[in-house]
Amino acid sequence: MAVSRRLAALENDLGVRLVHRTTRSVSLTPEGEVFLPHAKMMLQASEAARATLKADAGTASGILRVTAPSVFGQTVIMPLLPELMLENPALSIDLTLSDSIVDIAGLGIDVAIRIATIRDSALVARSLAPNPRVVCASPDYLVRRGTPTVLDDLRHHPCIALHGMHYWSFTRDGEPVTIRAQGSFSANSVEAVRTASKQGLGLAMLTYWDIQQEIREGSLRQIDFEDALPEQLSITAVLPTRQRVPHRVRLFVDRLEAELQKHNAGSTGTASSTNEPA
Repeated sequence: MAVSRRLAALENDLGVRLVHRTTRSVSLTPEGEVFLPHAKMMLQASEAARATLKADAGTASGILRVTAPSVFGQTVIMPLLPELMLENPALSIDLTLSDSIVDIAGLGIDVAIRIATIRDSALVARSLAPNPRVVCASPDYLVRRGTPTVLDDLRHHPCIALHGMHYWSFTRDGEPVTIRAQGSFSANSVEAVRTASKQGLGLAMLTYWDIQQEIREGSLRQIDFEDALPEQLSITAVLPTRQRVPHRVRLFVDRLEAELQKHNAGSTGTASSTNEPA
């Protein structure tokens, strides 16, 4: 009966009768004979399209559009891409590095990597790894000015502020605390703040993944406070929808998560930290 209803709907749409119906047989009308070859071609084209999509579902192909913060994209995402593209020659990648929050749905972005609280409930967020904030300074600065040990010590140190982050967030005795970052230098990019800190202009608050290489190399030192912990963030993959996510998106997110877990920050204690200048 479902076939009969669909055939009747098609005839109604075309405005012609396609078959003669009797209680014992069904035969084509002249109009049906004209339409049948076209119907077969449409069916074959539909089957070919479905087969192509099913084949692509197992391989990474097409254009993958990604956005990420500038420093994180350069230091973490970029090193992953050559191998990913060599393994998937049909894959193209369009990477946008920006420290601003972009409209991923409006710009056609497949996945946004964010290190911030996700406020848009319409988006799909997947946490990939912890990314705690870290207060840091150059070894030379700590020799000259000493190492702060409690939050109140920050009043005696110049703080390098990232635009929009003139208040630094901590947790003390289980309660959130904010400290105003006061200093003579601020910048609108993580890279500039990181460079200024390495040059000894003051203390900076950045995330672990922004400075993990500098911490390992010793050009920056993590500062731990006896009475407080900096704000704990995470690296999050944000998708515009959870429905029918392309294989290329899942592959990229899984690869990034695996890389992050290999060097999991876990907490600020996993990075090389000090309360003593070198």
